[in-house]
Amino acid sequence: MSSPDFTALLLAWRDGDRQAAEQIAELVYAELRQRAKSYLAKERGYQTLSATGLVNETFVRLIGGAQVEWKCRAHFFVVASTAMRRILIDAARHRRIRNDGNQQWVEEAAEVSSPANFLNRKLDLLALDEALNELAQISPRAAQTVELRYFGGLTEQEIANVIGVSLATVKRDWASAKAWLYGRMKSNA
Repeated sequence: MSSPDFTALLLAWRDGDRQAAEQIAELVYAELRQRAKSYLAKERGYQTLSATGLVNETFVRLIGGAQVEWKCRAHFFVVASTAMRRILIDAARHRRIRNDGNQQWVEEAAEVSSPANFLNRKLDLLALDEALNELAQISPRAAQTVELRYFGGLTEQEIANVIGVSLATVKRDWASAKAWLYGRMKSNA
């Protein structure tokens, strides 16, 4: 489906068209489920969520949440990715509380060989979330780039289009953010 057609469905959904919401779900479910599987595979420790459960909870939050001024397909995935991140962080917090903090879900930063590949390894989502929030205080655009790339699965070009910067800027932000997060998480391990 072309982006303008998808955007028209998003706008119809925003205006209360339940059939448009169902069509959107059919169009993006497989892609969201694949992204959810990827997120869950990157998280260290016992996982109580399934990819299907994560996608379903994401749709529940999107449907029940505030009205969004949808812009395009990429914007939908930005919002969905943010919702997924929050769900995963909430689940990780719940597990940590339930386990009374005694379980160690963190992969030691010493095991991670370089900033270039550390986001491909299994990480403690709470530690990543904390570091990402700190990065947002220093460089909001770099933090947004990480969120869109890591949690959203957007390509660098899609990120450039969504946030309105050049591809070169996104590449710089992505590289510097990975290096900063690596250093931050390694120093706290």
